[in-house]
Amino acid sequence: MAALVDTNVLVYRFDPRFPEKQRIATELLRRGIARNSIRIPHQAIVEFVAVTTRPLRDGAVLLSPEEARREAEELLSQFEVLYPNEAIVRAALRATAAYQLSWFDAHLWAYAEHNGLSQLISEDFADGRLYGTVVAMNPFARR
Repeated sequence: MAALVDTNVLVYRFDPRFPEKQRIATELLRRGIARNSIRIPHQAIVEFVAVTTRPLRDGAVLLSPEEARREAEELLSQFEVLYPNEAIVRAALRATAAYQLSWFDAHLWAYAEHNGLSQLISEDFADGRLYGTVVAMNPFARR
């Protein structure tokens, strides 16, 4: 069964400030490639480039623009990428009210719900909570 991965998992893969999260994200993504069990919404790739190239408090960046573009290209080739359609946008609009989710989290959830994915892997949702037919899983909360 395939799962949808949120931006934070993609970013932690390159964030040495959080070594345990980096290890977990790397392992999760490698396993997803091997099993073809991970789907990525296009939104997460866009956010990934923005977050990894934005200066941190100390002025450093996680990835240079060139590295971020290269990694985004890798994501596009290694994972099935899901794109929005009218049904996903409508579901996201309803989810903001039904689940009190932010627009971006509701949109992410809608990708999973619309595509029949049973899990949404993210640290931004209540771990283990069922949203419609999708269970949120926080891989960083599990020991």
